[in-house]
Amino acid sequence: MTRPLLLLLCCSAAVLAESELPPQLRNIGIDQKLNASIPLDVDVRDESGAQVKLGEYFEKRPVVLSFVYYKCPMLCDMVLNGMLRAFRTISLDPAKDFEIVTISFDPRETPALAFAKKANYLEKYRRPSGAAGWHFLTADQDSIERLASAAGFRYRYDPKTDQFVHASGIMVLTPEGKLSRYFYGVEYPPRDLRLGIIEASERKIGNPVDRILLFCFHYDPSTGKYGLLITRIVRIAGTLTVFAMITGIVLLSRRKQC
Repeated sequence: MTRPLLLLLCCSAAVLAESELPPQLRNIGIDQKLNASIPLDVDVRDESGAQVKLGEYFEKRPVVLSFVYYKCPMLCDMVLNGMLRAFRTISLDPAKDFEIVTISFDPRETPALAFAKKANYLEKYRRPSGAAGWHFLTADQDSIERLASAAGFRYRYDPKTDQFVHASGIMVLTPEGKLSRYFYGVEYPPRDLRLGIIEASERKIGNPVDRILLFCFHYDPSTGKYGLLITRIVRIAGTLTVFAMITGIVLLSRRKQC
């Protein structure tokens, strides 16, 4: 994929109507299907070649899901690199707080390719928990299509270049397999990703500061980002002001009595 086409795919597709896009980019994108469930019964292969059900990576923890293909010449590595930078920044640990599932949407790719890609990123990640918590999977065409369709990931194979045309982004899902948050592009703000994972866990992980941030910040599906919710800030400020006034009145009353 050429760099101009890549830039068009990352930037223009988000703002142009489908009819205004170049023909090679039509029907390509990531549709938000918030609260929809993905099929956890699909068969996938792990890095060792063992066939497992996708649901084995769920149940206990939220999951960060990404669609890539391992021979992708550019965009997929940018997605994985963006994930890597975010994961290295946040304090949450895979296999303990959440799971990472990266799956190839090229049915021709093998577990050997997945194993090599995983080894490459684990070396860069440099956290022991990555080996148990970051999964690089492959699957057959039917399983890929079911999963991609359920997640809203639309892509197309280009036989002329023997490459796939696709958009970039990642999803956060609940332990039950429901789509909770979407993050677009190739850079994923660590704060937003952390809040998304904590929300998907139903606040079972994180700390008191995270809970305050979740109260103050609101997820905007149109941008795939968390924004400051002014009304909540005003409400908090008003409450604190009233509390301060009452405290002041009480203290003055006590001084007068003394």
